[in-house]
Amino acid sequence: MVATNYYAERRIFFVDDEAGVRRVVAKTLGRLGSKVSCFARAADCLAQLRSKRCDLLITDVKMPGMSGIELLAEARRVAPWLPVLVITGYGDVPMAVRALKGGALDFIEKPLGRKKFLSAVEAALQRDALPEHLRGRALTRMETGTLRLVLEGKSNREIAGLLHRSIRTIESHRNRLMRKLGVDNVVALVRRAADLGLTESRRSK
Repeated sequence: MVATNYYAERRIFFVDDEAGVRRVVAKTLGRLGSKVSCFARAADCLAQLRSKRCDLLITDVKMPGMSGIELLAEARRVAPWLPVLVITGYGDVPMAVRALKGGALDFIEKPLGRKKFLSAVEAALQRDALPEHLRGRALTRMETGTLRLVLEGKSNREIAGLLHRSIRTIESHRNRLMRKLGVDNVVALVRRAADLGLTESRRSK
């Protein structure tokens, strides 16, 4: 198996407040063909997620300001299909469970062993369920709210009431949401959400 088949041209966001760790990870993944963007602050990464393509997010847990767990939650709202790996030097079982319930694919402890780290990254890239032409298309807050309520089985009328919008507005948001996720009906939307692990993360919370 050739590793570059999975890493080539993939855009990976890496967040860690330790400059040395950022340099090592950027060099390691860059040599395998990935395009790596590194951030010292979660807030800076989140801002880029709203407008830039990202195939995989890897974030440390404990950082100044927004934590990795908080970034994970925000990333799931902006791009619910985005695979996320969480790393930490302060690992414990409750934090691991929290990260996994929040939608992380895996939880990796520091120091990052090269073999284990690359194995987790490769597994995450392989599990990426989003078609190529849909990558990097972030959801708006309204689309995220609409998706959440659709997955709860709410009708357009019920969603309109809960979000204080007209039915026509909700229909418009739902249509854009379905286009971004590459589906053309609600049943397919729910199936796509299941493929992306969204229904699983909702049940586990």
